[in-house]
Amino acid sequence: MNARAFLCSYTPHPDSLLKQRTSLSPPPTPRKSFASAARFHCQVRLISRGRRYTFRVSARNPGLKSEQYEISDVREPAKFKTGEVEDGGVVVPWWEKFPKRWVIVVLCFSAFLLCNMDRVNMSIAILPMSAEYNWNPTTVGLIQSSFFWGYLLTQIAGGIWADTVGGKLVLGFGVIWWSIATALTPVAAKLGLPYLLVVRAFMGIGEGVAMPAMNNILSKWVPVSERSRSLALVYSGMYLGSVTGLAFSPFLIHQFGWPSVFYSFGSLGTVWFATWLNKAYSSPLDDPQLRPEEKRLILTNSVPREPVTTIPWGLLLSQPPVWALIVCHFCHNWGTFILLTWMPTYYNQVLKFNLTESGLICVLPWLTMAFSANLGGWIADTLVSNGLSVTTVRKIMQSIGFLGPAFFLTQLSHVDSPAMAVLCMACSQGTDAFSQSGLYSNHQDLAPRYSGVLLGLSNTAGVLAGVFGTAATGYILQHGSWDDVFKVSVGLYLTGTVVWNLFSSGEKILD
Repeated sequence: MNARAFLCSYTPHPDSLLKQRTSLSPPPTPRKSFASAARFHCQVRLISRGRRYTFRVSARNPGLKSEQYEISDVREPAKFKTGEVEDGGVVVPWWEKFPKRWVIVVLCFSAFLLCNMDRVNMSIAILPMSAEYNWNPTTVGLIQSSFFWGYLLTQIAGGIWADTVGGKLVLGFGVIWWSIATALTPVAAKLGLPYLLVVRAFMGIGEGVAMPAMNNILSKWVPVSERSRSLALVYSGMYLGSVTGLAFSPFLIHQFGWPSVFYSFGSLGTVWFATWLNKAYSSPLDDPQLRPEEKRLILTNSVPREPVTTIPWGLLLSQPPVWALIVCHFCHNWGTFILLTWMPTYYNQVLKFNLTESGLICVLPWLTMAFSANLGGWIADTLVSNGLSVTTVRKIMQSIGFLGPAFFLTQLSHVDSPAMAVLCMACSQGTDAFSQSGLYSNHQDLAPRYSGVLLGLSNTAGVLAGVFGTAATGYILQHGSWDDVFKVSVGLYLTGTVVWNLFSSGEKILD
């Protein structure tokens, strides 16, 4: 029987017995055959398979070589409470046994959940706002793209900052900064268009540091065998943030007016920030509460890295896989950001859904992305664990992330019902999410120590796609059609597929 017994030590002295939590009963009347025998009692607790058994143990003549024990008074076995584990006699709640590296992953997930909640609420609120302030499509495109002005500014800077001072400080700053900017959006809109553009750009500044900071902190906390699934979970927070934002924004607008969306979503950042300060550390080496066995697991699967002091720009920019990452990030984000910012308008104008329907229907593609991202992460990690090269896995996953959306977007011009259009959009974004196990995991493959800087570098190209793509969509719609919008995205997806398969790599080029 797999069991552990905890016996209370005792001596013949009554005071000592009391100190050791044993029970000493008055000496019983000696038997005739043992006239001088002393009788002692103590309790024994036996731990076996999640149950505690308590016995009363009696000892006679403890000073003699030959000892006689009696076990009596067996009590009802008591089962541990759900989720508790016995550790050295101390009951430890399950959440204290939860791996700390996955606590970090979950906190990053929740940060990205808030990130997209605060980002997509404008795509719903812009409909009543444009009606109230008489904005035309070009102005709407300008407002939507103004977020990316600030987002662009902090990509590389956020990566350098995260790699030099640590991801905890940088991500914490980003969340609290963009949350304040979100809450100030209604005030800025009432003051005038220039103020709104500035506040949206300020919001972009905060969100711009999130990806580099997250990439930096996970490169230190997560072993390579868990890389794809951890990043997939974090990025699925963005998709579920879109789901949450698109689902709740119409309700809040109808009940309390469009400003309520920004006030309520912005206030959530303060709750996350307090938890982050209390639980997170930039590195497992900085966490004094990290269990030794988990620290060994992390450090044996990764090399401890000193803080970065200089960035080898020349070496980074001379590598073809880095340029493949930059070009493909641009191609990928062009389509992704158009879907992120313009889909409620597409559903409203083309499919004739009302405001509430537009928000709720937009939820389906993002739910599909959340599922697909995690599915792709598990598939990628499994393939790597089974011996397939990291390079091959990254190429497979990213090819799905490019060719899937390209195919389904080409079908939109041939469907004749709103249901089929929504299905095509869901399939397009679902296959797009496999990119989390492709190009989005590739930064840590190429340069683990400089992963924050590298993500900032490639995401700068991705943000430029957001700036130009979001603004260009407004212009195209004023002079063309939605088919023209989708054709541009498809062309970039195909270009990215060719570049990725020719030049990308999963091998480390710099550490």
